[in-house]
Amino acid sequence: MLAHILITVLQIASTFYLTIVLLRFLLQLARADFYNPISQFVVKATNPLLRPLRRLIPGWGGIDGASLVLAVLIQCLTYLLILFTLNGGLPSINPLTLLTWSALTVVGLIVKIYFWSVIAVVVVSWIAPQSHHPAIQLVAQITEPVMRPVRKLMPPVGGLDLSPIVVFLILSVVGQVIQSLAQAAGLSAIGVGL
Repeated sequence: MLAHILITVLQIASTFYLTIVLLRFLLQLARADFYNPISQFVVKATNPLLRPLRRLIPGWGGIDGASLVLAVLIQCLTYLLILFTLNGGLPSINPLTLLTWSALTVVGLIVKIYFWSVIAVVVVSWIAPQSHHPAIQLVAQITEPVMRPVRKLMPPVGGLDLSPIVVFLILSVVGQVIQSLAQAAGLSAIGVGL
């Protein structure tokens, strides 16, 4: 029972920080407002671990490779700690399997961030369409890279933007594919779901 409590706490803490690291990646990918207070929080929370990595892994074409590597490393460490707790000692696991589990989890979390961000943008557009809250502006900026290509293919019909429905469908399909890949890679064997 204590092991399961420890694993739950570990998963919550690592997912929280992993989400912040991935937000940093997505904010840079979307070229979001750096001076937004939430962006400033994300930068300050991730800088201690990202600065050393940035010396080794430079950005490329607007993609922050250091953030992605940090996210995968955090998830690798989390899975190692979970396996250590479950086995009561140092686990013997193939490093490639650990890396695969971590990469799938990171990609799955990115899909979830986009999914919930699109829901937030849709709900806010109904409730408070003219809001200037920093969180709302940031979420809208994050979703723009996934919404823009769909909006180009599907312009608004009669003033109604149907692109979020298509984005939900695409994100759901991608999420199901990632979940199937995770099951095929044996991630469900340790009792951790995406």
